[in-house]
Amino acid sequence: MKSGIAKNKDGTRRALSNRHVQMIAIGGTIGTGLFLGSGSTISRTGPSILIVYLVLGLFFF
Repeated sequence: MKSGIAKNKDGTRRALSNRHVQMIAIGGTIGTGLFLGSGSTISRTGPSILIVYLVLGLFFF
C-alpha cells in the first residue's frame, strides 16, 4: 500500500491522479458535445437520422 493513501471503511482506496481526473473531464466534454450536436441534427432531419447513426455505429463497431 502506498503511503499517504487512506483506506475507506469498505476497504477501497482513493487513488485518482490528476491525469485521471483530466481524462474524465475531457471525456465528459466530448460526450456533451456529441449529445448536443446529435440533438440539433435530429431536430433538423427527423428520426430517420437515428437509422443512419445505427448503421454507422454498427459499421464502426
